[in-house]
Amino acid sequence: MNIRQKIVLSIFVAFAGMGLLGSISYDHLLRIGEALRLAEVVDDLSNDILEVRRYEKNYLLYAMDEDYRESLLYVDKSLDIIRGSIAPSGDGQAAAEGEADFAGLRAQLEGYRRTFGELAAMTGKTPPEAVEKAQTMLREQGKGLVGTSRRIKEVQRDGILRIVDNLKRQLLLSTLALIFLGLGFSWVVGRRIITALHLIENTTRQVAKGHFQAIDLPASRDETRDVVKALNRMIVELDKRQNQLLQEKKLASLGVLTSGIAHQLNNPLNNISTSCQILREEDIGKNDAFVGQMLDNIHHEVLRSRDIVKGLLEFSRENEFSIKPTRLAEVVDRSVGLVAAQLPADVDIARRVPDDLCVPMDPQRMQEVFLNLFLNAAQAIGNTPGTITVSAGRDPEAGQAVIRVEDTGRGIVPEHLGRIFDPFFTLKEVGKGTGLGLSVVFGIVKKHGGTIVAESEPGQGAAFIIRLPLGAPACPRDDAEDGPKEVPIA
Repeated sequence: MNIRQKIVLSIFVAFAGMGLLGSISYDHLLRIGEALRLAEVVDDLSNDILEVRRYEKNYLLYAMDEDYRESLLYVDKSLDIIRGSIAPSGDGQAAAEGEADFAGLRAQLEGYRRTFGELAAMTGKTPPEAVEKAQTMLREQGKGLVGTSRRIKEVQRDGILRIVDNLKRQLLLSTLALIFLGLGFSWVVGRRIITALHLIENTTRQVAKGHFQAIDLPASRDETRDVVKALNRMIVELDKRQNQLLQEKKLASLGVLTSGIAHQLNNPLNNISTSCQILREEDIGKNDAFVGQMLDNIHHEVLRSRDIVKGLLEFSRENEFSIKPTRLAEVVDRSVGLVAAQLPADVDIARRVPDDLCVPMDPQRMQEVFLNLFLNAAQAIGNTPGTITVSAGRDPEAGQAVIRVEDTGRGIVPEHLGRIFDPFFTLKEVGKGTGLGLSVVFGIVKKHGGTIVAESEPGQGAAFIIRLPLGAPACPRDDAEDGPKEVPIA
């Protein structure tokens, strides 16, 4: 039996014991009540018999008919009491011995009445010896009446005391039984619970110290074993999360290193750009089309490299979260420039973002959002040709900018779709992902006051829809007033 079943059984036994004890006590109280009622009747009967004897003595002294009639009146009252008590009212509580005493007293009363009647019927012609004999017999019968009534009173009194003693003994035994049962239950169940609590305490201390060692399962088949299993699962997950966090720290260190390298690359790039401009200004290659073309190519690639380094520096720089009106197309272009070198050659990024769409955002954080989404999309497409499409537009009714990033990859199965934003949840192979990318994306979008949802059908790609509040942004004006027009959102 497990601990839960033991507790239920103990509660059931406790209630059953209390119910049995209550029923026994109630039965004894009923018997005491019946015995007290009968004792009251016996006391009345004893008093009536004493009255019979009193009038008997008066008659024997004064021979008055009034005393004779009073004596017989009390005899009849006593017989009525006996007739009402010799067969108790259906509960069977009167003892057999008591019934026999009542029957004997009734016979004595009837014999006493006959003897008294014979004595009262004697006249002056009756021999004195016969009268004396009748008087002696009447006295003896009267003494027998008193003795029998006293014996009945003693029997009833002893019966009441016996019932009370039995009740006290049963209450004492039942109380001791309940106490021992409670102590035994507390020792058995409490020992299991305390053992489990000590085990949990020791395990959490070991985990706090960084020791992720599984616990041996106990031999018992109760909740303690389930607790240990849950602790072992927790230890495995904690060990896994620890390794993932270490990987994240490595990636953070790599980001710092990348920032330093990008900063160092700025100087040679500036020197190359300056040298190229000097050569062009000195008319070197002016008469040689090929040299001129090469100088133009060098200058163009230096500018492109400088933009990449600038993007790396901006991405790696730690800035306070700051929302300002920003052209969404510029953030998307910078993100594409940073991620382009990591995409397979047969994966293209299509951009359908209006140049005039201005959204309040933190450019650096939103760039991180797009980088994560682009890299996830590229990994979902894999080694097959595919396209990542970024589109954006306004939803005037909701006052939001709607951004859609979709790919032509393998899609997400329905059972995983609801968990992709959970921390540490990943569908990638071990060592290729930590499960934090989409969780970070969700946090950044939420911090902007927006929402992000995923839509996917297995084998048909996936789409991530971001909604950000538009507000009333005022982006810096430039000369590009005739850029692409807004793409409406259905």
